[in-house]
Amino acid sequence: MDYESIRFIWWLLVGVLLAGFVIMDGHDMGVGILSLIIGKNDTERRIAINSVAPHWDGNQVWFITGGGAIFAAWPLIYSAAFSGFYIAMMAVLWTLFLRPVAFEYRSKLKQAQWRKSWDIVLFVASGVAPLVFGVAFGNLLQGVPFHLDNDLRAFYSGGFFALLNPFALLCGLLSLAMIIFHGANYLVIRTEGALQKRAHNASFICGIIVIVLFAIDGYFVSNMNGFIATNLDPNGPSNPLLKTVIISKGAWLLNYKLYPITIILPTLGFLGAILGIYFVRKNYGVRAFICSSVSMLGIIFTVGSAMFPFLMPSNTDPRSSLTVWDCTSSEHTLNIMLIAALIFTPIVLLY
Repeated sequence: MDYESIRFIWWLLVGVLLAGFVIMDGHDMGVGILSLIIGKNDTERRIAINSVAPHWDGNQVWFITGGGAIFAAWPLIYSAAFSGFYIAMMAVLWTLFLRPVAFEYRSKLKQAQWRKSWDIVLFVASGVAPLVFGVAFGNLLQGVPFHLDNDLRAFYSGGFFALLNPFALLCGLLSLAMIIFHGANYLVIRTEGALQKRAHNASFICGIIVIVLFAIDGYFVSNMNGFIATNLDPNGPSNPLLKTVIISKGAWLLNYKLYPITIILPTLGFLGAILGIYFVRKNYGVRAFICSSVSMLGIIFTVGSAMFPFLMPSNTDPRSSLTVWDCTSSEHTLNIMLIAALIFTPIVLLY
């Protein structure tokens, strides 16, 4: 394949892998959060946790595969992201380390305090990752303070607490609400009685929050500065410094004007959440779960399509912004990786 096509395919593949992680491991995290909120005693919390026990570890393969794909396909993203988001990434990794420990050690002893302590660990570990991921996407939309030197080394000029700005935190809350909404719909399928009733209520509340926060975030995006790249060659070398980038208010909506079909993505985000609320009120748990999956897909790809071709824009040196067309591995590497992905991804999915 030509360089432009293979670059675009890898943008789609990484997006699918990240979406798969959010949907498949997302409901596990949602259950981990809700187990402490709607589980009123040890038995109810154990029922909630046991509902994801057979598959939570396999679902984390999505995250590992997605992270590996980003490293191999977009090496400059790794160097720039770890410079700026290092503390946040380590927080995510440590919480993902703690989740397996909480699952495995919770029932080793019968003491109530022991189990309650691990329930709290699972609650925190399940909530930190989606919150941080949402905050990260909020910062990407605003631009990240970094620049590249002539040797393409990334230098981050911001601070950790600057990442916790109001818009980014709103995006983090949206991400957290999506996960809890999805996990609640799963518990509606897998539980009964009082626990299922509380899962119904949690789904309804979080579904409303998803709709409201998605609308608010969309309003902010429509009025914030976005990035437009010029002199960008999709078949050119992987050197971000060869292009020119313009910062313009409302630029993140440009792709929706150029390609009207993309409006289906935010529509799916809203419609999936609305139908998820409707079906959960009718006690159709499976349909509600499918709808919350569709809603998350719509929201994730709404951001991706709005930013395309940008992956990590820079607000201090716009020319250093990283895009799909200028921060990838070589054409040969991407083609070899695609062959490997076509062979091994179906095997992973079957597993």
